[in-house]
Amino acid sequence: MSKKKKIIILSCMIALLAVTAIFNFVITGEPKGTEDTFVSSSANYFTQYRAERYNTRNEELLQLDAIIASANSSNVDVSDAIALKQQLTLITEREMLLENLIKAYGFEDVVVVIGIDSQNVNVIAKTPELTPDDAIKIYTIIQEENLGSPENVKIIPIS
Repeated sequence: MSKKKKIIILSCMIALLAVTAIFNFVITGEPKGTEDTFVSSSANYFTQYRAERYNTRNEELLQLDAIIASANSSNVDVSDAIALKQQLTLITEREMLLENLIKAYGFEDVVVVIGIDSQNVNVIAKTPELTPDDAIKIYTIIQEENLGSPENVKIIPIS
């Protein structure tokens, strides 16, 4: 099996592991009674998601660095690994930029996920109610940063 296929398979497995961890947290982290528990749970969601994303991206970058540094890697594998590393770095920077811009518009907390192989942008915002004006603000920010059109943007409110 080629190194490129191994990278793709390993990256997919890591992504699935992260998604599984998030779903596990969402399912087991639901509020059991009071409003305070719910606020704590949603705050933990954002913190945990960021930690999972950070760990996953770091692991992917370490794997790519290993391919780049390996004497057994072909020129094609090395150039593919460098290109993927640059793409992951760019996506991470854009996600952080969008999160900060959306927070500046008054949202308490937000997580942005940009697709690697697609033009999808998912925004998970901590808000008691997502109004049409809030959605327009988010769409405008994303469009101004040239990251996608509204049909590729999903906004998921979490209170």
